[in-house]
Amino acid sequence: MQRPLPIRDGVSASAVFLPEGEWRTVLAFLTYYFPSVGEARWVARMESGSVVDAEGDAIAPTALYRPLTRIFYYRELEDELQIPFDEVILFENDHLIVADKPHFMSTVPVGRYLKETLLVRLKQRLNLEHLVPLHRLDRDTAGLVLLSKQVATRDAYHALFRGDGITKAYEAVARFNPEHEYPVTRQSRIGRAELFYRREEVEGVPNASSVIDLIERQGEWARYHLRPITGKTHQLRVHMAALGMPIRNDVLYPQECRRAPDDYNYPLQLLARTLEFVDPISGAAMMFESQFRLMGLDEA
Repeated sequence: MQRPLPIRDGVSASAVFLPEGEWRTVLAFLTYYFPSVGEARWVARMESGSVVDAEGDAIAPTALYRPLTRIFYYRELEDELQIPFDEVILFENDHLIVADKPHFMSTVPVGRYLKETLLVRLKQRLNLEHLVPLHRLDRDTAGLVLLSKQVATRDAYHALFRGDGITKAYEAVARFNPEHEYPVTRQSRIGRAELFYRREEVEGVPNASSVIDLIERQGEWARYHLRPITGKTHQLRVHMAALGMPIRNDVLYPQECRRAPDDYNYPLQLLARTLEFVDPISGAAMMFESQFRLMGLDEA
């Protein structure tokens, strides 16, 4: 979708479709639809020209509501928490960027994070308006993220993820469970849990598969090689916990972990370590490895 507002400080304009309704003004709709923003802040945005129609014309606070049209605006956050870690660009060509994402950084804007996300930081740093991640990592997970620079070639790279064109390997530090013989394959159906941001194993046909192998063990802790065959949200975290091997410093699985989510002293010990694929444009074999490292077992 072409947006009439240019990228600003790495943030691309957001869009909202105006449905049928009885709002008299656009301001009344926005205040209703985004109650957390508040009328005063919408008025300020409109008066600064930061809310426009599809032709790029500024929408005034008194503008009448026109259903079945689209408007564009810049999302803003007050007092956004700064992430004190830096992303690393490992590779870049005309089509791709391979970035190494630190722990505690969201891949894309979500919730209380906007500019302090991998995507917006890279857009701002490189002035790339059409940059899009081809997959995502949890905010708590560090490691490799593949991003597309070109709209024209994007689907060729998406096709790698839709099929079996990408080989991803993770590393984790987690509890050792002597009941298993390694490697272990976990297959289950993962669905939404009662808390919307969590996932859990549920009854039904498996939709998630992971292979876990033991790298080394020291006491009650071990280092594991994890290969997700599928790509469900929180899949590796759910499977490791279900196998009795919860990942070190995981605040969600198991739920009894009480570490504060933003305690930077205790990052989740899960790393997207390697990515391998054959580039669909050049035909070259590509392999990347994260520069980040997890804690040693003697530190666990």
